[in-house]
Amino acid sequence: MALDYREIAAVLREEIAAGAYPPGGVFPTGPELAARFKVSQGTANLAMNELRSEGHIRTKRGRGTVVNPVPAIRRDAAGRQRPGAREAAGSRGAFDAELRAAGLEPRTESEPGRAVPPADVAAVLGIPEGTEAVYRRRRMYAGSEPVQLATSWLPADIAAGTPIEEPDPGPGGIYSRLAGLGHAPASYTEEVKVRVPLTAEADQLELDPDHRVYAITRTVADGQDRVVEVSKIVLPAHLWVLVYRWRAED
Repeated sequence: MALDYREIAAVLREEIAAGAYPPGGVFPTGPELAARFKVSQGTANLAMNELRSEGHIRTKRGRGTVVNPVPAIRRDAAGRQRPGAREAAGSRGAFDAELRAAGLEPRTESEPGRAVPPADVAAVLGIPEGTEAVYRRRRMYAGSEPVQLATSWLPADIAAGTPIEEPDPGPGGIYSRLAGLGHAPASYTEEVKVRVPLTAEADQLELDPDHRVYAITRTVADGQDRVVEVSKIVLPAHLWVLVYRWRAED
């Protein structure tokens, strides 16, 4: 009895996990899979579509279908922001540190500047609508693969004219610079949604049409409860595992 497409996808998923198809390697075509499993090409394509939607394989221009070259990255929401973690080995912040810890090569394209933030961001920052703030837009990579987009907004009276406005803010990233300015982060709040990527996000992250993203809004306050950063973060859902840990209260 022939396998259905879900069963074929399960076999291929296990083979990818076992290394039969190495990361970045070319994956069999629909006709090749149809011949191997003795099913129609339509059934083989359905199995491939399932693997593609889960992020195990993807289409690369000029190469056909390849195995996703980036393993799932663990994002420890709390642990990543400890100074010892984000400054490890001269890392430029939590993203830099967590990718190095995973054996991946981080790279960030940064665009700092000043502009009027969206009204909802201005309200959270506690600045009058229409007032400029400092922003940092980043497109972040694991090797050559884009894996994250992020835009941070900070009050200009804190961040303007500081290394926070430089493309490379230095070891530990902007949170270490905020600490040096007397506004060390004391609390973090993250709201996470899963949604379809916007067209520009899909283009920048090189996503397939059926992929989804985590859209995270992070709000950071200092020890005086002043909000010192609002960050909008977009992560391909198939590339990231979100980890949240906390201690039970006594």
